[in-house]
Amino acid sequence: MGSVGAAEIAAETEYLTAARAALHRMRADVLETETPEFVSGTDEVWFNTMYRLARARRGEDLVDLPGVPLFFGRLDYEPGTVHERGPGTDADRVYVGRRHVRDEAGTPLVVDWRAPVSMPFYRATPQDPQGVRLRRRYGFSDTAQLTAYEDEPLTGGTGVGPSALVAAEIERPRSGPMRDIVATIQPDQDELVRAPLQPSICVQGAPGTGKTAVGLHRLAYLLYTEPNRLTGGVTVVGPNRSFLAYIRHVLPALGEVSVLQKTIDEFIDRPVTGADPADTARLKGDARMAQVLHRALWSHVTEPGDDFVYVHGATRYRVARGRVAQTMADLRHGTRYGAGRDAVAQRLAGLVLAQMERRGATPDDRELAAVARSRPVRQLLDVVWPKLSAEQVLHRLLADPDVLAAAADGLFTAAEQAALRWPRPYRSAKSAKWSAADAVLLDELAGLIDRTPSLSHVMVDEAQDLSPMQCRALGRRCATGSLTVLGDIAQGTSAWAADDWPTLLRHLGKPDTRLAVLDRGFRVPAQIIGYAARLLPAIAPDLAAPTSVRRAGGALHVTATGALVDTVLAVCRDRLTQAGSVGLIAADADIAALYRRLRDTGLDAALLGDQEDALESSRLVCVPASLAKGLEFDTVVVAEPGRIVAAEPRGLHRLYVVLTRAVSALHVVHAEPLPEALATPA
Repeated sequence: MGSVGAAEIAAETEYLTAARAALHRMRADVLETETPEFVSGTDEVWFNTMYRLARARRGEDLVDLPGVPLFFGRLDYEPGTVHERGPGTDADRVYVGRRHVRDEAGTPLVVDWRAPVSMPFYRATPQDPQGVRLRRRYGFSDTAQLTAYEDEPLTGGTGVGPSALVAAEIERPRSGPMRDIVATIQPDQDELVRAPLQPSICVQGAPGTGKTAVGLHRLAYLLYTEPNRLTGGVTVVGPNRSFLAYIRHVLPALGEVSVLQKTIDEFIDRPVTGADPADTARLKGDARMAQVLHRALWSHVTEPGDDFVYVHGATRYRVARGRVAQTMADLRHGTRYGAGRDAVAQRLAGLVLAQMERRGATPDDRELAAVARSRPVRQLLDVVWPKLSAEQVLHRLLADPDVLAAAADGLFTAAEQAALRWPRPYRSAKSAKWSAADAVLLDELAGLIDRTPSLSHVMVDEAQDLSPMQCRALGRRCATGSLTVLGDIAQGTSAWAADDWPTLLRHLGKPDTRLAVLDRGFRVPAQIIGYAARLLPAIAPDLAAPTSVRRAGGALHVTATGALVDTVLAVCRDRLTQAGSVGLIAADADIAALYRRLRDTGLDAALLGDQEDALESSRLVCVPASLAKGLEFDTVVVAEPGRIVAAEPRGLHRLYVVLTRAVSALHVVHAEPLPEALATPA
């Protein structure tokens, strides 16, 4: 490890200043470029508009973010390995940063971390130096001032051991939303980040392994390396708005500002005005509903009762009933409902035109289109293959017991059918109040009727909690694209929580997805991971207990008390005297009262789910247990674990999530007995 020399830091700081000036110049060059004006109504206007939009987006990409250093590492290659030579050295030198920066002559000052030449920063070892002679890491203050450096020779030795700067960055106290981990990506994480676009990948990640960060960095990497294959759109899907608020700054910090971030309900994008009982919602999310909906839709297709007759002038053209039925049967399989209806019209028109030709006529394509759109064809189709909306089909299914019984025969029991039906049916599809579960069923029906456009890539986090029907909705929107699926089977808390990944991936329509496992934690101390892992035999017996590279002592505290609220207040007040963020997590029914008590005693606290900027407005955040998933705090105070467990059917899974949100210290406060697995000695 190199000594911290004032002269060397001064030289590197000067280089950083020059790089920042170059970035500002690059952005100014983009924004100040004149765009020629073209005459209205010409094709050039469209190209001019697209150019302006692209220029504005490029300008946004080049914004210099305050507090974010432009580079975080340096690679000194063996002479002749790369072309960029640093001044005063015989080694080819590359500064690795969050984006590419060049000077006025076009010489790279900083190379994007995603570029191939930067990969050895994450992968090179003394055993496999990959042409690198020396790797340098930098330390920065919270205001992005360069304060330290650390050198690691990769040739002629066996290395210098773990990086102190990497460890310090991983363990540094922080508050507010998630930050990128681009300076601290580990080799096993980097292998997933740089995995190819196809096949899709699924990452089973234990708490603290960085699976969410890996997924976001993978998106940034793919957008850099595969821009021509990602023109169909890229979207991040998360479990709730609180989670999306927590991760929203990561991609912009990596230079990617165009990725949409949505919850699963926003992704499906259908109005929700009603609600279902828990058991009904669970049944509506069941995979069996896909077949029920398929039957319900196609039950509207019936065989014709008579021959089809088309009158043209004084001539009647007749298509036998059996021929019509066969045409319909041929089109029922392998086609969507709406496309099939249109195809029947075209086939019938073709049969009529064939008869016209046999009578000596010479009809053309215009005549074919006219017959397909004619009133006789429309009247026949309205009877045998009616035009339908998803809402019409689902309304009939949930309102009519006979229709549901026919569609669910052999799939749902009578009791389950009774739970699915509306107790008081709505008069029409237009007046119906659709629940969130209904919105997913409507989406399934819409996909059966017409093709759903496919995105290029979707990243879905906390995927283990998706229902099979939600998975199908995601899969339809990524039918021709690829997926990055992230989650942890042990953290499944929904009524549909997956027991294994292969089943969930089949519901997503991607059974060939590559499954990878991250089980080595970097953020959560081993003492905390070990405590939470006591729950694994009960909630996920097939998963191996995660490990952690952090061995911080004194990270876990468990306090039994007869005055729960007073003890929680005292613990929170004490933790606020130390650096970093504090998350107070309790059962959903309890958190608001605790928040009010904190405020009444003068503590500055925010309530997640109630305040949009809760994660940024205060160091102390009160978190309902149901919103804790995916978040991290330096210190977590858990109030009454037993009430978290008792609040829902998968309460032990929820508690596992809650206990693993701490990255420095966990303090459990309880008046009631702890769950058995936590009450027994380790």
